[in-house]
Amino acid sequence: MSQKSWHINRRTFLRGTGISLALPLLEGMSFGAAAKKPADLPRRMCSVYFPFGVALPNAKSKDANWNWFPNGEGKEFQFTDTLKPLEAVKNDVTVISGMSHAAGRKMGGHDTGDTFLTGTALTKPRFTNTISLDQFAAASMGQQTRFASLTLSSDGGVGEPTRSTTLSFSRSGRPIPALSKPQQIFDRMFGKGDGELAAQRRRLTNSGSMLDSILADARLLKGRLGKQDQRKLQEYLASVRSIEQRVAQSQKWLDIPKAKVDPKSVALAASPQGPEEYIRAMYDLVFLAFQTDTTRLATYMLGQVAGATTIANKFPACIGLGGWHGLAHGAGKKGGAKKLGKFDQFLAKQLSYFLKRLSDTPEGDGSLLDRTMVFYGSSNSKTHRNTNYPLVLAGGRGLGLQQGQYLKMTDKTPLANVFVTMLDRLKVPVKSFADSNGEMSELLT
Repeated sequence: MSQKSWHINRRTFLRGTGISLALPLLEGMSFGAAAKKPADLPRRMCSVYFPFGVALPNAKSKDANWNWFPNGEGKEFQFTDTLKPLEAVKNDVTVISGMSHAAGRKMGGHDTGDTFLTGTALTKPRFTNTISLDQFAAASMGQQTRFASLTLSSDGGVGEPTRSTTLSFSRSGRPIPALSKPQQIFDRMFGKGDGELAAQRRRLTNSGSMLDSILADARLLKGRLGKQDQRKLQEYLASVRSIEQRVAQSQKWLDIPKAKVDPKSVALAASPQGPEEYIRAMYDLVFLAFQTDTTRLATYMLGQVAGATTIANKFPACIGLGGWHGLAHGAGKKGGAKKLGKFDQFLAKQLSYFLKRLSDTPEGDGSLLDRTMVFYGSSNSKTHRNTNYPLVLAGGRGLGLQQGQYLKMTDKTPLANVFVTMLDRLKVPVKSFADSNGEMSELLT
């Protein structure tokens, strides 16, 4: 594609007094969204999870307006105090009640975080998971960007079965480690100058050679193993192949410059001790990843369900409400629903910040939010109750989603139907996912 004299490269940035600032998306950027036809614009998805459920006081309670779910139904609904922060993006939001994963209803009350995006049942002794929604999409569209997906959590790493600290799972059901430090995440996506290019190339070449040797040895070994050991070897080889794919992906992008982003645009020093600044920094990083087309798929686990042992458990305590686990368990006691409702509201405020930032950023003839689906929710309604998940599906109006509604569903409709609908909006080929039996027409225009 030839570049016209009035076109500006998407990578252009301003230099002055020792500071580099990335330009905003301008109409003259030939390789930016404004120059593309709507059909060629990126399609994106972000999934966000929080543990322990929400405040659901009785309608006759004096704290009824702290119930997480709105009043009314369909297009005629009103947010309670809890989701009031979403008022600014109401026309870009669908709230869903009544749905859950059927497999999760058979599991322990705090065991379903791992299955929020997989819809599978984790059972002893192996607790075998399946592929998560984001990784299913990444297998089809991940090669289009520098990073196939971005996996974040407040606690980081992988955790343990049924108490994982990540939402993302590979095709073989293996947890994908989540990143938790804003500076580390920023450096991975936008850091490292050209001086390290040769070193990176050497590391990747060496990694590829080692993987070739491992796979060759494994093929020789396979014929001497019993069935159970062959199964274990297959799982191991699946992990090796996923590393092999990541190496190949990284090699492809070595000679393509990373997007230039001002590090001062994110609170990179933020820590979980300041939850508002920290959560917003994580959302900012997802936003920047989407805006620069560094990835089109992201997950963020706000917290997991291992009770008082997690970093995120202290989030509400930092704003004067006590530990998250205890807060959820106390929601049924006098004054407890209001306290949990205030923290639910705090989380909704951060979500609104993220959605508003996406909606305020132009792309083509719409906004980034128009072509980004944000799936937000928990796998508990109340703590220990694995039904009636509190769910929000935002954005995606440019992808054919209908928004500005409150859907009262029942558990007769598989939650995986929402996933199939989202995958279809991403143009990811899908016949079914988990226990799905079709798309959800209620979400479509």
